[in-house]
Formats: sequence, C-alpha cells, structure tokens
Amino acid sequence: MKMSAKVTGLGHIGFYVQDLELMMNFYANFMGMTLTKVGPLGAFFSADPESCDHEIALINGRASLEDPQWIQQISMRVESLDDLRDFKGRILAHGYKLDRIVTHASAIGCYFRDPENNPTEVFWLTGHTSWAQVGIPIDIDQSDEAVMADVLRSWEAVKDVAMGKPASQETVEAIRDLSATAVGSR
Repeated sequence: MKMSAKVTGLGHIGFYVQDLELMMNFYANFMGMTLTKVGPLGAFFSADPESCDHEIALINGRASLEDPQWIQQISMRVESLDDLRDFKGRILAHGYKLDRIVTHASAIGCYFRDPENNPTEVFWLTGHTSWAQVGIPIDIDQSDEAVMADVLRSWEAVKDVAMGKPASQETVEAIRDLSATAVGSR
C-alpha cells in the first residue's frame, strides 16, 4: 500500500504588512535578503535566489499593527505533481476548505485551510524559473502533459519578468487573459 504524500520542507511564510516599503527595507537592508518578486500584491525575498525563489512573502493588507491576522500563509513543498494530487484528495476527504489551486509558473500551489482555518499551501516546483507574481487557476486532475502545457503557457507569459522588478503592463494583461480563460481550480 502506497504511503500518503508528505511535505518535504518549509517553502515560505507570508506576512500581511501595513507598511510595505518599511518592511521591504527591513528584509533587504537589515536582513540582507534579495528582493525576487514585486508587484501590487507585495514583495518576495530570498536568502539564496539560486536555490529558492522566496522564503518570505510580504503581502499588503494588514489593517493595523494590533490586527492578529498577520500570517498570510504557511507554504510547504512536496516532491511531485502526484503528491500534490494526493494532498488535494485528502484535503477534500477531510472536509478542509480548499481555497484554490493555481500555477505560479515556477510552482503549482494548492491553497487550503487547516483544521483551525489557518491559510496553508502545499506546492510542487515545476522546473521553470519565474520572477512574476502570478497565480492562474489550473486543473491538476488533468493528465501530466495537460498540466505541464498549462504551466508552460503561464511561464511563456511571464518568463521575461526580471528578478525584483514588477511585470510590464503587457505581462499583467497576459496574466489577466490566462486567468480569465483558465478552467478548473477556482
């Protein structure tokens, strides 16, 4: 009998922030991390962009410093697309809330709520490097080939975004068009 999939490590933690510029300055200049992704959502940082595109995600939206909802998500890696599918099946079987499944071009993320409603993500790295903030709905119940074709379409739209730079208006529109035509995991 095959053992259920398990996570292989912590990927990143997302924080809701009130002052994005202040927090970007802290992680870049005080902590010495590299800004890898930036856009309207927020900013992502990595201590080693060659091995991990981000370990910290700063997300706009913290209403006040007293707001207890400061964790945006905790994300953990899995080894394979099949492991991601296994997690999706178990999430649904346990009755946990499945928020969405999206391709980030560099990864496919399955976002759900743990038993205490904490935002959680399990993700699989696709093998493509992407510095864009992108999340396009994807149906992981398709064949591996169809999933990877969807990932490749997303990657083609964002592959020219440079590390630490916002996407061009043309890329933002391409992401919007892909999201509007995506089927499946909304």
